[in-house]
Amino acid sequence: MLFEMAKYPKFRARRIRKSASIRRLVQECRLDITDLIWPIFVGAGKGVAEPVSLMPGVNRVSIDLAVRLVKDAAARGIQGIAIFPATDESKKSSGCEEAWNPYNLANTATRAIKDAVPDVSIMLDVALDPYNIHGHDGIVQNGKVLNDETLECLKHQALSHAEAGADILGPSDMMDGRIGVIRTVLEEHGHKDTLILSYAAKYASAFYGPFRDAVRSAGALEGDKKTYQMDTANSNEALRMVQRDLSEGADMIMVKPGLLCLDICRRIKESFGVPTFTYQVSGEYAMIVAASSVGAIERSDAVIESLVAFKRAGCDGILTYFAIEVADQIT
Repeated sequence: MLFEMAKYPKFRARRIRKSASIRRLVQECRLDITDLIWPIFVGAGKGVAEPVSLMPGVNRVSIDLAVRLVKDAAARGIQGIAIFPATDESKKSSGCEEAWNPYNLANTATRAIKDAVPDVSIMLDVALDPYNIHGHDGIVQNGKVLNDETLECLKHQALSHAEAGADILGPSDMMDGRIGVIRTVLEEHGHKDTLILSYAAKYASAFYGPFRDAVRSAGALEGDKKTYQMDTANSNEALRMVQRDLSEGADMIMVKPGLLCLDICRRIKESFGVPTFTYQVSGEYAMIVAASSVGAIERSDAVIESLVAFKRAGCDGILTYFAIEVADQIT
């Protein structure tokens, strides 16, 4: 502190807590609708809304319904969405070629949504797990996830997403060198304004299970992802990964998972001062929903508290499945 605090009774901390209006005046962190990015799961068909069993309240939706949902989200003030495809098993392969098919679910949904709601920013994931018969984020050979061979695939995938109209690419694969490769191919093909939101600090977390179920990669996954995602015990490593990705051309940084990594969010923001995002991941969503469903916590209060924690840690934006209900709460 730069000054000596007055002592009780001259100083009464409760004075600035005495009413809602006073608390609002002195509030240090504010949650705004524009802080939220809404992740949606897109599947095949038309008029299809299929519940994700491990994420009550979340559906896999066909593209026509996704367009309607995004229109509704935009009307509520949400300005960003992230599209994740639930690829049919028949289109998966060991070479993951569907990842850069111009007409795959992610690219087709992007074009349809951009046509209908052009002002909404669309983020697409750059990783191979939705397209891989092995369930991994990279090419697998003899049980090993190959780094350099995967980069070639990611390069093609990223370019296809940019050509489909994605505003932001989110490389979440955690292969070494991927940001530099993606930035180079984007520049070479005239996509100089396409943003890269790098999952620089993505941990090998136990809290991703419901997401893998949602994109239909859980059953295919062989082993774990600890050879390429970060050890949950490491903090300094996260700073090294952020520095590397920024040097290769990343515009923004993602930390994943969210609530378990508030310390990482703060360190990154204080160390680099770059736009810092986090993902309130599927397991975190499922825990809040489950606890509230049995009356252990009050859902709306818990959701807001969790999101404010991200803001307090220094995050500029938050991917959250609660985006719609939060938008209704804070308008």
